[in-house]
Amino acid sequence: MADPPRTVLISGCSSGIGLELAVQLAHDPRQRYHVVATMRDLGKKGTLEAAAGEALGQTLTVAQLDVSSDESVAQCLSCIQGGEVDVLVNNAGVGLVGPLEGLSLAAMQNVFDTNFFGAVRLVKAVLPGMKRRRQGHIVVVSSVMGLQGVVFNEVYAASKFAVEGFFESLAVQLLQFNIFISLVEPGPVITEFEGKLLEQVSTAEFPGTDPDTLSYFRDLYLPASRELFHNVGQSPQDVAKVIVKVIGSARPPLRRQTNTRYAPLAALKAMDPSGSLHVRTSHRLLFRWPRLLNLGLRCLACSCFRTPVWPR
Repeated sequence: MADPPRTVLISGCSSGIGLELAVQLAHDPRQRYHVVATMRDLGKKGTLEAAAGEALGQTLTVAQLDVSSDESVAQCLSCIQGGEVDVLVNNAGVGLVGPLEGLSLAAMQNVFDTNFFGAVRLVKAVLPGMKRRRQGHIVVVSSVMGLQGVVFNEVYAASKFAVEGFFESLAVQLLQFNIFISLVEPGPVITEFEGKLLEQVSTAEFPGTDPDTLSYFRDLYLPASRELFHNVGQSPQDVAKVIVKVIGSARPPLRRQTNTRYAPLAALKAMDPSGSLHVRTSHRLLFRWPRLLNLGLRCLACSCFRTPVWPR
């Protein structure tokens, strides 16, 4: 007798990784999953519903969920039969890029309320049921910026560092309940959202920022960032495939990076525990040798680094 489909709740499904993951799981040929694909604004559900096709209403349901609201989380779970979630995928997230002096505390708090506290809020809601059933899987879409800080991304990286520390700590306790945690760490992901964000910040004023820092941001960081996404970036489809395999694993991994092309950049931190090698090399490449940085990013795009890291 076949096992009943597992209920998978995914946050942030209006576009990008969340949308692709929801569709891939809903189209699983063995129909192992019933996907509850959520988003804050149901007015943006059209793209997801079109991509879901015949799976809509069968193996995929669309629901409203604002991860920064206790009431919204409770309402969403009340619409799931029995309120039981077998797999939770914390994917909802927001970005914040720019010189620190020009960013408001309210904008910073919004990043943490979504990226960190939003994930914590969902886990607190589903954890009692998972513990009671002695089974569950919590997947967190983190980032390589949860392992390595990146210039002009201080607040976003901080939110992902917080996510990494929180869930790594929680994983130890939850293993006693047969509940697994997996942190999936994409490198740069090419999405429409990322493209719009870079275009918006390229013309933003960032009041209170000194001219030198603004020049570094606009003339050095932004071109390097575009080069990075162009040469090293993955598609949301590729990242979703990694997550699908993580969810289907008999023994889910704690961590899974998704992009070997980014690995040489992340390796600098691991090579020197003091952190000096990473900081000084990154500084020199961005501020002193930008042409060498661009050449290196183009080299990373060659065939030697095209194979993504797939779960074994």
